[in-house]
Amino acid sequence: MRNILFSTAAVAALGLGLAAGAAQAQVKIGAAGPLTGSNAAFGTQMKVGADLAIADINAAGGVLGQKVQEIAVDDACDPKQAVSAANTLVGDGVVMVDGHFCSASSIPASKVYSDAGVLQISPASTNPAYTDNGSAFTFRICGRDDQQGAVAAEYIDKHFKGEKIAVLDDNSTYGKGIADQVRLNLTKLGVKVAYNTSYTAGDKDYSALISRLKQEGIQLVYIGGYYADSGLIMREGAAQGYTPQYFSEDAAATTALWQIAGATAEGTLLTFPPPAEKEPAAAKAVAALTAAKEDPTGYVLYSYATIQIWAEAAVKAGTTAPAKVASTLKQDGPWPSVLGPISFNAKGDVVNAAYAIYKWHDGNYTVFALQP
Repeated sequence: MRNILFSTAAVAALGLGLAAGAAQAQVKIGAAGPLTGSNAAFGTQMKVGADLAIADINAAGGVLGQKVQEIAVDDACDPKQAVSAANTLVGDGVVMVDGHFCSASSIPASKVYSDAGVLQISPASTNPAYTDNGSAFTFRICGRDDQQGAVAAEYIDKHFKGEKIAVLDDNSTYGKGIADQVRLNLTKLGVKVAYNTSYTAGDKDYSALISRLKQEGIQLVYIGGYYADSGLIMREGAAQGYTPQYFSEDAAATTALWQIAGATAEGTLLTFPPPAEKEPAAAKAVAALTAAKEDPTGYVLYSYATIQIWAEAAVKAGTTAPAKVASTLKQDGPWPSVLGPISFNAKGDVVNAAYAIYKWHDGNYTVFALQP
């Protein structure tokens, strides 16, 4: 795998300065995500956030007198490629990794990082197994599928209980994981799921699936999977004159969904954390992103916060040594960030993760309801 080294422009933030003219040491961190493939839109979001965070930190002198050097690797959301990418980063001497995006990448990669004693903080991987089966080096700053699935199920129970419901998944670690949580929580709430099935991720023909949904009289379709497939499913539905209420999750939080589905995504509901770009603490970062013509939504600020929080913990610990920083992350806090204050529990999960219901309209997704 080829390493891609990215230089970043200066802006402003945190760190310790050095005397003018003195040579400055560097500390290496990794940025791992899908820079290619069907989920590249999310890899781009993460890369944009990481670049800005590092620029801000370096503009303020770096971390403990060291400039931060970013090494970005592409995992294409493929488990085998993720392991290869993780080994590349470990071999290059990183002390921390911002990544990965897909749970199917983060989980196997976490074993590589844990064995090497490298800190991993995912801004986006939501499958519970990532931290449940993780190590002292495994963290995330997003919520979990068992939290997100409960929010979706509660909303469906409150607003669609009398309708015929289908729950689909792409059989991936992420897609099936979140769909199973929706199924589980709907059952707990006494809501019957009329039709359950898996589809093949990357398929180009969903006509048979749509025909079956029509045959079953399904009125609400919950999709656990990534935006490329969801968009094609919606397009095929419209082609067959089938327009149910679609409901999805955080993997639908990208304008790439609308680029694929177009107006067939109109009215689609999804779960995603409350808008980080509205946080007062994110104002400077959002202004910088806007000036650079970058969209601050999705996982951009989550990636920024991942590096921001690591840097703060390293300064507090007085070292970039991963074991000490990992311990500091859990023992201290809350950590100020562009997402607001962040604290971690013993597993490395963020405390008090929150979700909102969003709705797609005219090419954008915006908050529709803060409570189920």
